[in-house]
Amino acid sequence: MTRFVALLRGVNVGGITIKSADLAAVFRRLGLADVATVLASGNVVFTADDEASALKPRIEAALSERFGYDAWVHVLTTDRLREIVDAYPFEERDGWHAYVVFTLSDEPRDALLGVDVDPSLERVAPGAGVVYWTVERGATLTSPVGKAAAPARFKAVTTTRNLRTLRKLLSRG
Repeated sequence: MTRFVALLRGVNVGGITIKSADLAAVFRRLGLADVATVLASGNVVFTADDEASALKPRIEAALSERFGYDAWVHVLTTDRLREIVDAYPFEERDGWHAYVVFTLSDEPRDALLGVDVDPSLERVAPGAGVVYWTVERGATLTSPVGKAAAPARFKAVTTTRNLRTLRKLLSRG
């Protein structure tokens, strides 16, 4: 059995509201074990025998069926998540957000890494399957990287989490 994390895209924002208990119930109905939701932003920790690549479409289909929306999920082992968190390249500082953008394809990754940024306001760095990003608080949506991450074509292949959230997920894993 392997411990996994599912990161749901766009939950409890933009009109897609899912209660944590309902979310956990979907995962349990799929036969997944030790299910725990973390925060109200679409984070689930669970145990399964399957590979992440097999779990992703099953979870997306179950969520779409149960909640009536196009579900997009990133599924990774807690070991992989720990590697990503441990590799965060920027110092954490007051007044700034520390983010990890998870990408399932090269297009959004390349787009985000190609943004011309003012390093006094935000920074980006590549990671394996992720883009590390730090930005001043209050500028997340209006910064060049924030704007570059927003196109609708990226919704199915990206999701962003604050480093603090990822650490909370690991503490449940």
